[in-house]
Formats: sequence, structure tokens, C-alpha cells
Amino acid sequence: MALGIFKRIAEDVDATMARDPAARSRLMVILAYPCFWAVLTHRVAHRIYKARFYTLARLISQFSRFLTGIEINPGAQIGRRLFIDHGMGVVIGETAIVGDDVTLYHDVTLGGISPSINSASQVNVKRHPTLEDGVIVGAGAQILGDIVVGRNARVGANAVVVRDVPPGVAVVGIPGRVVKPKDACKDFDAYGIPGRELPDPVARAIDGLLDHISRLQARVAALEAENLNGVHSNGNGTPAFSDGDDDPKALAIGDYPPRSPL
Repeated sequence: MALGIFKRIAEDVDATMARDPAARSRLMVILAYPCFWAVLTHRVAHRIYKARFYTLARLISQFSRFLTGIEINPGAQIGRRLFIDHGMGVVIGETAIVGDDVTLYHDVTLGGISPSINSASQVNVKRHPTLEDGVIVGAGAQILGDIVVGRNARVGANAVVVRDVPPGVAVVGIPGRVVKPKDACKDFDAYGIPGRELPDPVARAIDGLLDHISRLQARVAALEAENLNGVHSNGNGTPAFSDGDDDPKALAIGDYPPRSPL
């Protein structure tokens, strides 16, 4: 058991070394990285939480929050090799589930959206998100509710995600919209942004509407031209009409029958 604990600790340190170029040594990670201590403390608090010593577990988590600026509820399930870059302001709710090899940046919230009434009915109810293996969440992103962010998905900085995210896609914006197709995100993307040339889904939708309007305008112009060319001529250049009702003279205001007196 002791070997397993030390193996987990070594994995957490190596994960930080692999994903942060500023980490120059394992000693630096252990002494100066708040994410390392936040995750290590959470593993202790989570064991106490599962033993149903809820108050003690919460006290430990709050002490860790005071030291690191990272708040992880002791009930949250955290996978292996979690890396929280910078870390300040990260909040992970009680029923959140975080898979293996997940990367979070500062100010990320894995929160619940249940109303703050009748709290007793929400005990032991899943109300926080699930992040599957390999997910990257950029700084300031808010992932809210009992939703699933699929394996290897990317959530861009400051995105607000309230619906399930398919595996392997990139999501940005408020609300979160897919900007990279499935399985397009395979490399490590800092802050959850896959490349510098990131398409704007709103601008793309507007461009599509403008193209559609242009095609409609061209079609209307063609129909108007066909209608003008299709008017019958009576031989002297003036339109011929099938009956008097269509004759413009018959539609003149002076030809209308007068109103009957009241």
C-alpha cells in the first residue's frame, strides 16, 4: 500500500514536469507547486470523506484551499496525474468526477446548477460535471451541471459549458460551441485552444446566412425577369389582358362604384 501511495505521488510530480516547461526539477514541483499539494491533500481528505468523517475531511480541504488557492471538495473523485497549472481560483464540486491525465488551468469551475432550496433532496445526487481522460480545460472556463466532457476534449479559456461535449472536440465561447470536429484534438493544447487559427462559430453562421440571402436575392431577381418577359403583348407593344377585370383602366379609382349613402 505504501508503494502504491509513493507511486501516485511520483506520477503527479512527473505529470507536472511533462506539461509545464517552467518546472525545472522534481524538487521544485514538490516545494513550490500548489497543484501538487492540493491534489496530495485531497487524496487524504477523500479517504476520510469515504469513511464518513465529513467535517474532518472538509476541514482538511479548507486548510488546503487556504494554502494553495485551489478548492477541491473532499467528495470529488480525482483520477491519476491531474495537473492544475497555476491553480488559483480552481473550484471542483462535491460530485465532480475527473479522469486520468486531465489538465486544468486557473479559475476553472466544475460546478453544480441545482437551486439553493431543499438542499436535503440533493444529498448524494450527481450535480457536478464528469471530465473523462485527457481533457484540457482553459483558464476561466466554467463547466456546470451534471454533464460529461468526453475523452480528450478541449474546453477553451473562458468558455461556459452547460451541455455534454463529445470526445475529441474543441469547445469555445458562451455558451460553448464546437469549433474543431471529433478526434481533431490529439496534441496537448495549452489553455484548451487548439492552434492560433481558431474559427469563430458565430461569424461562420453569419457568413452562411449572408450567402443564403445572396442566393435568395439572385433567385428573386431571376423570377422577376421571367415574369416581365412572360407578359403577353397585343402586337402594338402594350400588354393584352384576358378580361376587363385585369385591365388597369377597370381598376382606376374613378371606375369604382360609389359607396351607398348611409
